[in-house]
Amino acid sequence: MLAAQSFAKNFGLYNERCGTINIVVDTPKQTAAVMSQLKMVIRANYSNPPAHGARVVGIILSDPALFNEWKEELKGMSGRIIRMRSVLYDALKKLNTPGDWNHIKTQIGMFSFTGLSPKQCEVLSSKWHIYLLSNGRISMCGINTKNIAYLANAINDVVVNIKE
Repeated sequence: MLAAQSFAKNFGLYNERCGTINIVVDTPKQTAAVMSQLKMVIRANYSNPPAHGARVVGIILSDPALFNEWKEELKGMSGRIIRMRSVLYDALKKLNTPGDWNHIKTQIGMFSFTGLSPKQCEVLSSKWHIYLLSNGRISMCGINTKNIAYLANAINDVVVNIKE
């Protein structure tokens, strides 16, 4: 069994190549074989990864006070994203924006697939200066109480006026 985890987002270590891979095997012979393959992959990809990110994570996870502070910060950030999802959903409903927007609330994480078409996304960017991927994926972290009404109005505009 393999389990990989990145610490890029949950520790804010985007350029540090910081993460872990856990591999469960049954025998020492399997351990040796897996390590041999991992060493070849590591050597071919980056040879000597940055150590700074791993040290930061190690310090935080091994200090109970820092670990608890980190967990509270994660709760705060994820709670804010959940609230922004709910406020965006409510704003779209209040504007009577055509469509079912439940997915805004039911998706999780830092990004949301809006369901907008590539053309609608293009107009959001060119007319409204709201930048998202052409597949409709938008960063929920960039949404806040000061810009959420603007975003909802822009989405409403492209949904009502841009048909594909």
